[in-house]
Amino acid sequence: MKTNGANLLRILLERQGIDTIAGIPGGAILPFYDALHRSRIRHILTRHEQGAGFIAQGMARVTGRAAVALATSGPGATNLITAIADARLDSVPLVAITGQVPQALIGTDAFQEVDAYGLTLPITKHNFLVRSAAELMDVVPQAFAIAESGRPGPVAIDVPKDVQNATIEFEASDLPEPGRREGIAACADAAIDELASLLARAERPVLYLGGGVIAAGAADLARELAHRACAPVVSTLMALGAVPPEDPLFMGMLGMHGTKGTNQLLEEADLLFAIGARFDDRATGKVAEFCPRATIAHVDIDRAEIGKIKRPFLGLVGDAADVLRRLLARLEPAPRPAWCARAAHLRAAHPLRHPPCVEDPLHPVNVCRFLGESLAPDAIVTTDVGQHQMWMAQAYPVRRPRTFLTSGGLGTMGFGLPAAIGASLAAPGRRVVCVSGDGSILMNIQELATLAELDLPVAVVLFNNDHLGLVRQQQELFYNRRFEASRFHAAPDFAALARAFGIRGVRIDPLAGDPLGDLAAALAAPGPCLIDVPIHEGLNVLPMVPPGAANHQTIVETSTREVAHA
Repeated sequence: MKTNGANLLRILLERQGIDTIAGIPGGAILPFYDALHRSRIRHILTRHEQGAGFIAQGMARVTGRAAVALATSGPGATNLITAIADARLDSVPLVAITGQVPQALIGTDAFQEVDAYGLTLPITKHNFLVRSAAELMDVVPQAFAIAESGRPGPVAIDVPKDVQNATIEFEASDLPEPGRREGIAACADAAIDELASLLARAERPVLYLGGGVIAAGAADLARELAHRACAPVVSTLMALGAVPPEDPLFMGMLGMHGTKGTNQLLEEADLLFAIGARFDDRATGKVAEFCPRATIAHVDIDRAEIGKIKRPFLGLVGDAADVLRRLLARLEPAPRPAWCARAAHLRAAHPLRHPPCVEDPLHPVNVCRFLGESLAPDAIVTTDVGQHQMWMAQAYPVRRPRTFLTSGGLGTMGFGLPAAIGASLAAPGRRVVCVSGDGSILMNIQELATLAELDLPVAVVLFNNDHLGLVRQQQELFYNRRFEASRFHAAPDFAALARAFGIRGVRIDPLAGDPLGDLAAALAAPGPCLIDVPIHEGLNVLPMVPPGAANHQTIVETSTREVAHA
């Protein structure tokens, strides 16, 4: 077969099983777009390359398999960088393919030239600058294997235009096998034995679940372990859904916006078993005072995470599912009625405080819980970043893995809408809801045009308070109410804006007789929509641990307008 590099790239992606790619064309990537013209791969034309990156992330987060985002050189590549960095911090398998100026022009400041290889080096697991069409035979399968193996993450492939145009001859038998996730070496039996012994001897164990539990497909095993060991479970933002909220051992999210009861339980634990968690600052608070009475055991697939933040007594490098499966085979049931009763007491004693639904139906906690009651168990929820994200993490009942997609490590405003589009593409027929804020939605609102074009069952529920809510909240609590650049003095009519993009736009009237009924009716209608939900501008997401403080220094709500340190 005689063809060019662009067509070979297309063939290799098809062999990987890629059926959908999001991106925007431009001069340096046009040869590949020409190859797509005769491909079975569906191309999603986004309105911004960052949107393409987050659409790919939405697909990858739902399926667990690497998805592809496409951009041209120069501004196309730089616009993709935020989505790549976001994938790196949240361990999302992503392959970002960018066009590059011809190799003879590299380093000459040619039109739309940037050093995409250098720019992506610190935010990827690996990156490639392809020097010949023949290199694609190795680079493409390697990229997918690297993205999906071990701790998942993004890989960047920069392909100069002359490489795409170069002629190459090969036989079908020369094509490489698709790149696949590769296993890692299992940790030693002796380490599993020691872990089982630690759990058996503990009187007050707690399981600390991170996103690695979901990435490994180990959620059911973690829940089984919790019940076998009678160990309460705390979750990071990225692990929500690993254990359903109805489980009596589930204590919810720990850390900055965890309940006082959850953080208090960690103060009392004598063993903390961290599984696929990286001890980030939003979970631990002041590290030196995190779990002060606990022996720490830590399992992670990434060796670099063991001891990076908090030095464990026992560290195991391995796949969470493999470790938990082997651990369960060694562990006898260990009833701990007093400890389970203590956890239940703390959970009951420190619920989220909010007005009753009949008094304030559009209080954010009430809206989040209403969404949990209204949506099907398999519905997928994405969020942007801000107060609405934390209210959802606190109050929305995430019952299954890979149904709550949010930007954790990078905290990227603008994530929610394109991620929802990607989730809907990856899970056709399932209802997808993006919960956003009036600050976040404007970051990538142009993707409403993409949503309208695709006509997907995606609803955007917009918490609208005319503010950058978390900025305003921190200015109120920690900057003596010196409010600066946190209020929007001019805001669009979001429902009308949605209609201008070609989708349904609804604004909920807070003075109507049944605003939540109106919200339910808007959600029940088929097709894409945006639902503008006004919320009070002065509400705070509480509980909250001040930045840099220890988790026991939680700020709790004492009334609808006051806060106090507990």
